[in-house]
Amino acid sequence: MAERSFANEVGKLRQGEGTTLHVEGILAVTKALLQSGVAYVGGYQGAPISHLMDVLGDSKEVLDELGVYFENSASEATAAAMLAASVHYPLRGAVTWKSTVGTNVAADALANLASGGVTGGALVILGEDYGEGSSIMQERSHAFAMKSQMWLLDPRPDIPAIVNAVESGFQLSEASNTPVFLLLRLRSCHLHGTFTASDNRRPAVTVTEATQRPTRDVSRIVLPPASFHHEQEKIQDRWPAAVNYIREHRLNEVFGEDLADVGIIVQGGLYNTLNRSMELLGCSDAFGDTKVPLYVMNVAYPVIDEEVIEFCANKRAVLLVEEGQPDFIEQNINTILRRAGIPTALHGKDMFTMAGEYTSLVLTRGLHRFLTDYLPDAIASEPALLRPAEDPTSPFATRVEPELVRPRPPGLCTGCPERPIFSGLKLAERETGQHHVSADIGCHLFSVNAPFDLGATTMGYGLGSAAASALNSKDSDRRTIAIMGDGGFWHNGLTSGVGNAVFNRNDQLLVVVDNDYAAATGGQDVLSSHAETPARSTKHPIEQAVRGIGVGWARTIDDTYDVTTVRDTFIEGLTTPEQGPKVLVMQSECQLNRQRREKPRRAQALKAGERVVRQRFGVDPETCTGDHACIRISGCPSLTIADNPDPMRTDPIATVLDSCVGCGVCGANAHAAVLCPSFYRTDVVYNPTRRDRLLSRMRAWWISMLSRGVERRAAGLEAVS
Repeated sequence: MAERSFANEVGKLRQGEGTTLHVEGILAVTKALLQSGVAYVGGYQGAPISHLMDVLGDSKEVLDELGVYFENSASEATAAAMLAASVHYPLRGAVTWKSTVGTNVAADALANLASGGVTGGALVILGEDYGEGSSIMQERSHAFAMKSQMWLLDPRPDIPAIVNAVESGFQLSEASNTPVFLLLRLRSCHLHGTFTASDNRRPAVTVTEATQRPTRDVSRIVLPPASFHHEQEKIQDRWPAAVNYIREHRLNEVFGEDLADVGIIVQGGLYNTLNRSMELLGCSDAFGDTKVPLYVMNVAYPVIDEEVIEFCANKRAVLLVEEGQPDFIEQNINTILRRAGIPTALHGKDMFTMAGEYTSLVLTRGLHRFLTDYLPDAIASEPALLRPAEDPTSPFATRVEPELVRPRPPGLCTGCPERPIFSGLKLAERETGQHHVSADIGCHLFSVNAPFDLGATTMGYGLGSAAASALNSKDSDRRTIAIMGDGGFWHNGLTSGVGNAVFNRNDQLLVVVDNDYAAATGGQDVLSSHAETPARSTKHPIEQAVRGIGVGWARTIDDTYDVTTVRDTFIEGLTTPEQGPKVLVMQSECQLNRQRREKPRRAQALKAGERVVRQRFGVDPETCTGDHACIRISGCPSLTIADNPDPMRTDPIATVLDSCVGCGVCGANAHAAVLCPSFYRTDVVYNPTRRDRLLSRMRAWWISMLSRGVERRAAGLEAVS
C-alpha cells in the first residue's frame, strides 16, 4: 500500500498525439517512457523517485496493453541486472532507484553492463538526493558515470525538457551502444507543468518476442579477452558516437550567446535556481530572458570539448555552477581550456561553497560576486539577502535578531509500532545492562535520537546485522544487538546479515522490525506483507525465512504495542544460553498506512450515520505527578506537557494531544515501567445508539453518586480553612 495512489492520474497516460497534458514530473517521465517504446521497466523505490515505481504499479493495465513488462525489483542490483536484456536484443529498457545509495548497490551489474555495451537503449533513472533535504550521506552520482563511462543527463527542471531527456536518453544509448543515466533532482520529480503528448509506442520488439528468438554475441560478454577490447571500444567508438549525437541534436542549450563577453556554465538541474538568483539581481526574468550568456549542460557527462571552447572563446571570464564536490566538471573544463590555449578565466568553487546544496542564497551571493568583478552593469538590483545582518549589540542597531529556534530532530510518527520496541529495549537494559546497537536504514533509525538514544552505526540498507558481525566476542557477557526493517531484510539482510551470522556462528541478537511494508520508502509491499496483491506473492513470514537458513532461536511478536511482552522477550534473547544468531521479529502494521486505510472508512461510516467508536487516551491531571517519565520513555509527538491545574503544584503535567491515534503505548509504557496510574482510555462514540445514550446517563448518575461524599468533605475543608 504505497503512500500515494496514482490510479486517478494514470488515465492521462493513454492520451495521444497533440494532447496538452498538465502533469507532475514523475507522471511526465512515465508518459515519456511509453512514448519511447520501452519494452521493460524495473526498479527499487527510494526518495525522490519512489512515486515513479508507484505510478508504474498503478499503470498495469496501460503497460499490459502495450506489451511492456514491469516488476518491482528486490534491490537496485536486481534492477540493474535487468538491463542485460538490452545487451543482445533491440529492447529498450529502463530502471530506477535512489541516487548514490542505489547506485552503490547496483555498481557491479552496471560496470559489467557498461563494459559490454548495449544494443537496445538502456536508461537508468536516478532520483538524486543531494542537499539539505536529503536523507542519506552526501555524495554525487556523477562519479559513477565517470567510472563506468555511462553518459549522464541532467535536464533543466522543466516538464518538456524532462520528457525530451527520456526520449533522447534512449536514442543516445542506442547511437553509442552505451547505457545512460538520467538524473532527476527532488524539484524535477515533483514540479508541475505542461507538455504536448505523442502517441504511445508499442515496443518494436517485446520481451516475449525476444525470448522466442534467443541470440547472443560472445564479444559482448565481459570475459577476457573481450573485456580488454571493451575498454578501447568505449574511447574509440562509443565516446565519439555519443559526442556526435549530443552535438547534432543540441541536447545542451545556449541562451543569450552574444549578449556579453562573460558567461555562465550551469548543470541543467540547477538552471531554475540559477535563473531565480539572476532574477533577484535584475539580470533575468521569471521566463529566463537573460542578460548574461548561459551554457546549460543538460548532458553533465561527457563534457563536450567543442561546445565548451565555442562558448568560452570570446569571453573574458566564465562562471561554472557545479553543485557538490569533488569539482569534476570544473577540473574537466579547466583542462579543455588550457589544452586549447583559451585564456578565459574560469571561476567556480572560488565563488561558491565547495560542498553543500546550491540554494538561491548561495547562488545569489556567488553570482553577485562574479558579476561585480566582471559585469557590474548587469546588476540592476540587490536583494535583501545580500545585506549583512546588523549586530544586535551595536548602539546603532535598528532591530534585534530573533532568538534561533532549536532544530527538532526527526522522530517516529504518532502511533508508530516501532516506538514500543525501543521502549521495551530500554526497559530490558535496566536488567541486562547496555549493549552495542547496530542500526540500519529505515524508520527505526530515528531511535538514535532522544528519548531512546539507541544505535551506534548505520552502514547501509539491510546491513545492520553485518555491521555488528565484528563485535562478536565469545568472552563478553554482552550480546551485540542488530536492527533492520522488513524492507532491508528482504533487500539485502537475509543473505548479507542473517546468512553471514549463521555461517560464522555469530552470537548477536537481530531485531527485524516488520511493519508490513517498506515504510521508509513510501509504504510499498514486500514479501512478508499481508496485503492481497494479484500481481505479486506476499505473506511469506520472516521467521520461516531465517529458520530456513539455519537460525535456531527465533521469536515473532505480533503486537509490538504490548510493551511488557516486548521487554521480557528482549531479556530472554539477551540472556539465553543458546549460542548462534537469535532473531526477534517485531510485527505490527505501520500506523501511517493503517490510518490511510482507516480514515476514509471511518469518514464514510460517519457520513452514512453508522456507529463509530474511536479509542483515545488521556492523563488524569489530578493523578499526574509531573515527573514526565512517561514522555522520556515514549517520545510520542502526541504526548506533551501542559500547565498544572493545581495551584499548589508548579510542575507541568503530561497531557495527550488531539493527534492521538489510540495506539495505547503511553499507558502500556507506564504499566511496564511501573510508573504511575494516571493514564486512562476513553471510547469516543460517534452516532451513538439508544443503548449508548442510556449507558452514558447511567454512568454519569453513578459517578455523581460516588463523588457526593468527596464533594461534601472538600466543602467542609474549605469552610474550616
